[in-house]
Amino acid sequence: MTRLSLSVPLVAPFVGDDEIDAVTAVLRSGQLAQGPETAAFEREFAPVAGTAHAVAVNSGTAANHAALAAFGLSAGDEVVTTPFTFAATATPILMERAVPRFVDIDPRTFNVDPAAMAAAVTARTKAAVVVDLFGLPVDPAGVPALRGRGVRVLEDACQSIGAERDGKRAGSIGEAASFSFYATKNIMTGEGGMLSTGDEAIAAAAKRFRQHGMGAQYEYLSLGYNYRMTDLAAAIGRVQLRRLDGIGRDRRAHAAFYDRELAGVAGLTTPFVPAGSTHAYHQYSILIDAEQTANGKDRDAVRAFLGEHGVGSGIYYPTPLHLHPLFAAFGYGPGDFPVAERVSRQILALPIHPLLSRDQLEHTVRVLRDAVGASTR
Repeated sequence: MTRLSLSVPLVAPFVGDDEIDAVTAVLRSGQLAQGPETAAFEREFAPVAGTAHAVAVNSGTAANHAALAAFGLSAGDEVVTTPFTFAATATPILMERAVPRFVDIDPRTFNVDPAAMAAAVTARTKAAVVVDLFGLPVDPAGVPALRGRGVRVLEDACQSIGAERDGKRAGSIGEAASFSFYATKNIMTGEGGMLSTGDEAIAAAAKRFRQHGMGAQYEYLSLGYNYRMTDLAAAIGRVQLRRLDGIGRDRRAHAAFYDRELAGVAGLTTPFVPAGSTHAYHQYSILIDAEQTANGKDRDAVRAFLGEHGVGSGIYYPTPLHLHPLFAAFGYGPGDFPVAERVSRQILALPIHPLLSRDQLEHTVRVLRDAVGASTR
């Protein structure tokens, strides 16, 4: 029997008195837009990403856009990336009038292998956007193959703050990286983002790009946008950054519980974590194969059952990018990237946030096992 009265939200932002006090202090200071809090957040963030520079912006999308602009893309340049990601990985490619070229994903990690991306490089390829999907960094060993083809590499680390792979911190795998602080991310500012890089020229270009392309005040050197972070957001981010280690430990502990309790359940595949990796678990995403579940239930039926019993869940992502109307002009169609298409039909995210109680975790597992017809332990 499941407990119908217990509710398990998919996400729950962690906001405490320290965040409220930090925002209040900024409001009282009178400096609300980009100022000293933003500069301090940048200084404190760079070591987390393992880079020399961090540039605060108002979203992860803006960080992606600033990085690609700093790479010097021109109209018609190609950028290789994954079709299985949030749109903001690819839309900045279009913003720079470049052409997205998709590569299918690895069936275990859901990431694109950078070596496979290198094989897709043509004479027109200028850059690659590698994505640390759900909090697992891409394999850094594949990046030199891209760089060896003259391709500049942007790491979309928007979901992977605090993660590592083979000794490389998320945010340090490419020439530049992007982070998101949207309200549901591992650390959040409501809205916000950060670009990290070891390249001083990229950092300088990003700082101009977020401020209307300015050099000196009212000196416009290049096209730019209003992508600044406010000191209100930065103040929240500085407090959240101090919570990062604890948030990561809690998420990994919840993931370990799910791994143990769901091991061997027919039709369920839990996340694969390669040796040498520390997963950030922005999402804990399982695959549900209706041909293997004991009762023949598919992902959508399982999700409906979870919802009926108070357990939140999410589908990230229900349709790969190459099948959306926005990308139709590039000639893609069904069957072009079969792994991404299959995963999109089977994937389901379970609650993983640090505010979950043991009762909520146990309830989630019981309901999920019931949903696929597995015996309850």
